[in-house]
Amino acid sequence: MIEGVVVKKLRLIPDERGRLMEILRSDDEFFVKFGQVYMTSAYPGVVKGWHYHKKQVDNMAVVRGMMKVVLYDNREDSPTFKEVNEFFMGEHNPLLVKIPSLVMHGFKCISEQEAIAVNCPTEVYNYDSPDEFRVDPHDNDIPYSWSLKER
Repeated sequence: MIEGVVVKKLRLIPDERGRLMEILRSDDEFFVKFGQVYMTSAYPGVVKGWHYHKKQVDNMAVVRGMMKVVLYDNREDSPTFKEVNEFFMGEHNPLLVKIPSLVMHGFKCISEQEAIAVNCPTEVYNYDSPDEFRVDPHDNDIPYSWSLKER
């Protein structure tokens, strides 16, 4: 596991009315602080990545569909430098992944319908000076291919 990454298995609580799933709590031992909550989505087969933040820590969960969420440790001073983590998250595997600042990340919708993720970052989005730095999803030095891996 990449240094600083935390994975929390989420528990669904169903009843005859529907379901409830807690995603992030302020008493989680890895909780840092609250910045904002937002949702993002991807259509089937679409890759959104790579990007990283210099300050922000992300806390991401997929609440509809399935996504392949991939992290790459680009921090030269990290004991897990150049390590890749791949998570299959969503309706069939409810997880929250804490993504440290400076760790590159992206996702691909692997479900047959639009996949929706909820993120609770530690910082608010600054429209004048975004803490978001992008790298082309396919043309880069990251040792990862977004293509389907048929084993």
